[in-house]
Amino acid sequence: MSNIDAHQHFWQYDPVTHDWINEGMSVIRKDFLPQDLQPLLQQNKVAGCVAVQAAQSEKETDFLIQLAKENAFIKGIVGWVDLRGEDIRDRLMHYQQEKIVKGFRHILQGEDPVFMLQPGFLRGIAALQEFGFTYDILIFPKHLPAVLELVKQFPDQPFVIDHIAKPFIRTGLIDEWKKGIIAIAQFPNVYCKVSGMVTEADWKNWKKEDITPYLDIIVNHFGIKRLLYGSDWPVCLVAGSYEKMMGLVRDYFSSFSSAEQELIFGRNASQFYQL
Repeated sequence: MSNIDAHQHFWQYDPVTHDWINEGMSVIRKDFLPQDLQPLLQQNKVAGCVAVQAAQSEKETDFLIQLAKENAFIKGIVGWVDLRGEDIRDRLMHYQQEKIVKGFRHILQGEDPVFMLQPGFLRGIAALQEFGFTYDILIFPKHLPAVLELVKQFPDQPFVIDHIAKPFIRTGLIDEWKKGIIAIAQFPNVYCKVSGMVTEADWKNWKKEDITPYLDIIVNHFGIKRLLYGSDWPVCLVAGSYEKMMGLVRDYFSSFSSAEQELIFGRNASQFYQL
């Protein structure tokens, strides 16, 4: 079974579109395209990746589709579509024709928690289920109670929590996040990406011991079959290289059986996204 990076991004940097890339993240204020990622995947023995949206437009979805058509190592994409749009079913019917489109995401971390419980948004999630698309949940810990309400309503919709819900690793806060994660992990249709953790830690001084307690909770409550490895490249570069990110996760799971490691580093992603 081949290794899969279940979460990374491509962009042609634009200060307006990518206004979330602040002064402190100047290292990623440039273009990141497949030719930049492919050698890193090869060096780290990763066979393919899932490209995830970083801008809120269908133009972004179409950009990722085009990159995937030109680069066979992009095995799936998670695009953006207006889930609250009146025409959501038409848009999903359109994207269903592009087999590379596996699911969708909205940058919920930038919204009030109640955003995801609006009737229009819920109608969009219901449509995803109908068309067989996954949904990536990008949030902060304060959103976890709303996510719990969301997932309760859709027991058959495949969801995945991005970046272990971005706990406050930098300050060591864990309790509120832990409570929310444990509640959500009880739903078997919800998966979790082992990704993005270093960007929530102290970028310059993090060490693996800072992250271990959070990984312990994820493993204990989601179990091995619902965890997906993702690099979050190139965002991860603010806190470390591709190799360092993968090394952190590989090191943590090094005592697990080879079958368990295969699940986390590829098999689960292939199954969740139907790669």
